[in-house]
Amino acid sequence: MKPTRIRLIIGMMTAALIGIICMQIYWISWNIRLNEEQFDKNVYEILNRVADKIQYYEDVATLEVLKASFKSSPNFNRNLRRQSQSFDIGEAMRKVVRADSLPESSADFSRSFEDRMIEWEYMKVSQLVHSRPLAERVPLDLLDQALREELRSRGIDAPYQYGVYSKARNSFVIMNNHYVVIDNTPLITAKGINSLYNSPYRVALFPKDVESPGYLAIYFPDRTRLVLGSVWGSLILSVIFTGIILFSFWYTIQVIYRQKKLSEMKTDFINNMTHEFKTPIATISLAIDNILSPMVIREPERIKRFAEIIRQENRRMNNQVERVLQIAQLERNEIQLRVAEVNLHTLIRQAAENFSLQMERREGTLKLDLQSKKPIVKGDATHLANVIHNLLDNANKYSPERPDITIRTRDLPNGSVSFTVEDKGIGISKEARKYIFDKFYRVHTGNLHDVKGFGLGLSYVKAIVEAHRGTVEVRSEVGKGSAFTVVLPSA
Repeated sequence: MKPTRIRLIIGMMTAALIGIICMQIYWISWNIRLNEEQFDKNVYEILNRVADKIQYYEDVATLEVLKASFKSSPNFNRNLRRQSQSFDIGEAMRKVVRADSLPESSADFSRSFEDRMIEWEYMKVSQLVHSRPLAERVPLDLLDQALREELRSRGIDAPYQYGVYSKARNSFVIMNNHYVVIDNTPLITAKGINSLYNSPYRVALFPKDVESPGYLAIYFPDRTRLVLGSVWGSLILSVIFTGIILFSFWYTIQVIYRQKKLSEMKTDFINNMTHEFKTPIATISLAIDNILSPMVIREPERIKRFAEIIRQENRRMNNQVERVLQIAQLERNEIQLRVAEVNLHTLIRQAAENFSLQMERREGTLKLDLQSKKPIVKGDATHLANVIHNLLDNANKYSPERPDITIRTRDLPNGSVSFTVEDKGIGISKEARKYIFDKFYRVHTGNLHDVKGFGLGLSYVKAIVEAHRGTVEVRSEVGKGSAFTVVLPSA
């Protein structure tokens, strides 16, 4: 697939995903706002009903006092004034609440009096009642009971704080079923007072007065939880599903680019393999043509020389095919390791000796720093030798000038043994280090065009080392070289 088409598809998927997320955010925000409005509406209705009840009970209680004074004394006016100045409005209101039946309103109750002059006297008594401090006009138990009943009827079951604010005292006089006393406020905290001061939920008390003496306020510490309560489930599900979509989208993009990179690496592998096979085939073909030549066929020495070339090129092709087959066997877990006690120092010395010819040809150096005192490991000698050879081959190929290679062995505190193949070549970038152990991957070498291979060497190294329950790591810096460290458990 062309890169332009891939980018177009990713752009369309990104736009669609952003649109879906924006729609989800919009609908969730709208639902939350709707819940907030409904919650605010319920709270104001609760406060208004509680304020109406307090007003209603005071009005009816005042009429009860008027009625009792009218019936109990012939000197109505003097007895009324005396009782209206001394009666307990709170107790009178409680009697009203405990009554079996109440009139619909104070106006209806007043009309039940035969003497209409009681209405005028009622106005005078009401003025005396209204002049009392706000705290005396609001019974604690009736206020607390009314609030609890109204909250329960609206289905609001959450902690709350409430208070009655007096304009005359310029402070709260009742908070949370307690009177606020200036010199003794152990139950009232500054935090609670501030919360009530700043609460938007408040309604005026006794609005029938010429001027309302104060207001009733309520505060919900868990208001956010209450508002989100009904949308919490859908919110969590939306976040989970959106996260799954985002992860799937990210993973899909990763797979697309990984497959694209793998396709490119396989194409490079096929090209490299074609080149690697084409050269020995051409050499073999040329050698056979020379052998069949009438001038050469009579010279056994030249025939022997061309036959040796054919054998070397055939071995080279066989080694390349064998490497590809070994990788395939490793992928299918079909490779069988012939485990025995192996001396790493012996394998390293043999590999260095076999590699010395290439070092001489390029005027390079290969140094051994074998300091391990326990170099014996359990493993397959052939495959471990191939691991060392592959690392040396890479160190040589990626050293543009005279190679300077060092092999070190060390004993580790955990009982393992490590060997490191270090070079001073072109190095590997940080980005390339993520992929060097992948199949078919080859580090880009810029202007270094003579680096050939299938990109299978380091993949083979990692697979063999892990089959021996070991690890392989790389340290590298561009322009300063690389160091591959293999750690194997000791025997």
